[in-house]
Amino acid sequence: MIDLSGKTILVTGGTKGIGQAIALKAAAHGADVLIAYVSDREASDRTLSELRNTGRNAAAFQADLSSEEGVMALFEEIRNHASSIDALVNSAGVFATAPLEKVSSASFSRHFSVNVFGLTYAIREALPLFPKSGASIVNIGSSVSSFTPAGSVEYNASKGAVDAITRTLANELGPRGVRVNSINPGLTETPGMRQSEFSSESFKSEIKERTPLRRIGVPDDISGAACFLISEDSSWLTGETLIVGGGLH
Repeated sequence: MIDLSGKTILVTGGTKGIGQAIALKAAAHGADVLIAYVSDREASDRTLSELRNTGRNAAAFQADLSSEEGVMALFEEIRNHASSIDALVNSAGVFATAPLEKVSSASFSRHFSVNVFGLTYAIREALPLFPKSGASIVNIGSSVSSFTPAGSVEYNASKGAVDAITRTLANELGPRGVRVNSINPGLTETPGMRQSEFSSESFKSEIKERTPLRRIGVPDDISGAACFLISEDSSWLTGETLIVGGGLH
C-alpha cells in the first residue's frame, strides 16, 4: 500500500474535481495536505473538513494562480505556515471550448496564464521549500495534448505545453533530487467538464465507444496514480507522462 506518512503535500485546485480527489487520497495515505483555491470558500471549507476527518493536518489558501504576483503571494503564505513541502501537485486549471473563428488573444491568455505560467511559477516558488532529500512534482495535464479534439485549440495547446514543461524540468531538476512527472487524464467527470461542450451525451457516447474500458473517468481514477507518483514507490520515475484514460490514446 502507498505510504505518504510524514509528507506534506500542496495541491493547487484542491477543492474540486481531480485536485480534490488527489488531496483526499493523499490524506488517506497519511499525508498532511495544503490546498490552494481561487474563490469558492464553501468548497474549501468542505474539503478541509473532509481532510481533517482523516486525522491529518490540513490548511487552505486562497490564491490567484493566473498571475506571477498571485503565485508569489500564495507561497509567502505557505512559507509562514510550513517549513517545507515534499510534493507539489499542479491541478489548478481553466478550460473552455470554442471554434477557431472565436479564438482570441484574451482566451489564449486566460488558458496560458493559469495552465502554463501559473504552473511554472508554482514550481519555481516551491523549490526552496523542498527538502534536500528530494521531492516530487505532479502536473495534471490532459490527454487532449495528443488526442487533440476539435474546438479547443487554446486548451489543447496549453496542455501540450505542460507535457514539454514536465520533460524539461525533469532534466533540469533531477540533479537536485526533484522528480517531475505528469498525468494526462482522459475524459473525466468533473465540474469543469460538466460545464463544457464535452459534456454532451453524444460526445461522451463517442468517447466511451472509442475507449477500451468503455466508460468515462471519475476523479478517483486519477488520484491513485497521483499518489503513486508522489510516493517513494516511484522514486526511479521522472519526466514521464502517464495517460490515465481507460486505454484511449
